[in-house]
Amino acid sequence: MTTTYRLIAMDLDDTLLTDELTVTEATREAMAAAVAQGVHITIATGRMFDSAQRIARQVGLNVPIITYQGSLIKNLLDEEVLYERSVPVDVAQELYAYCLEHDLHLQSYINDKLYVPADNDKTKGYAKQSNIPYTVEPNFERIVAQERQTKLLIIDEPEKLDALLPVLKERFGGRVHLTKSKPNYLEFMHPEGTKGHALRFLAAYYGIPMEQTIAMGDAMNDHEMVEAAGLGVAMANAVPALKAVADFITLSNNEDGVKHVLDKFVLHP
Repeated sequence: MTTTYRLIAMDLDDTLLTDELTVTEATREAMAAAVAQGVHITIATGRMFDSAQRIARQVGLNVPIITYQGSLIKNLLDEEVLYERSVPVDVAQELYAYCLEHDLHLQSYINDKLYVPADNDKTKGYAKQSNIPYTVEPNFERIVAQERQTKLLIIDEPEKLDALLPVLKERFGGRVHLTKSKPNYLEFMHPEGTKGHALRFLAAYYGIPMEQTIAMGDAMNDHEMVEAAGLGVAMANAVPALKAVADFITLSNNEDGVKHVLDKFVLHP
């Protein structure tokens, strides 16, 4: 018997978006057809709400969106917060001290605003990729001492971050959730700030069993939701570790991989 999928969550960068950061017309049409059938479609991204909601509105999504790796779920229409988890202040302060000691670039999100310690190349490159403004705060100790930090982020060379990941995992243990959204971004959230936690929350919110959910992604930060979903999908361009836990591997983000999944499992099962 074919499973009826009623809730679909997909990553943005390198999943729904092409390398040109656009959504193809064919994929838009497939998403609209699924929504017309009563399917709930959302995005689950590491991006801030302000950045993600612009894309969500363009493609006509019909449910609250999952942002900051799962730390914040917010309605598109009235911007009501349904789910929110913040990095503990003591963890943020300890992480900042570590970054100072090891000359690492750290930045933070508070109330959907990006704060950075300096206006350098890492800051500029990140802001361009995410298409968001930022606030320079030279006294960054003031930032990390604040409540409601949704996400902190280290930007550096991929090899350096790969070596750093196990060190910081051991240091912070279960006090924080660490993941990589892109090879040069190492991100820190509340332990329950994962896309997997957020997908389970949204499924319960709509009264949809997890076996009737689909999750699609390409990177390490999609791991939890791809494992949690009834059908976990990795893009053809996904990292090998995600392909290893996926139930299905679709086409790449430049080949309408999202449309391929919608066609195969939702529109024409």
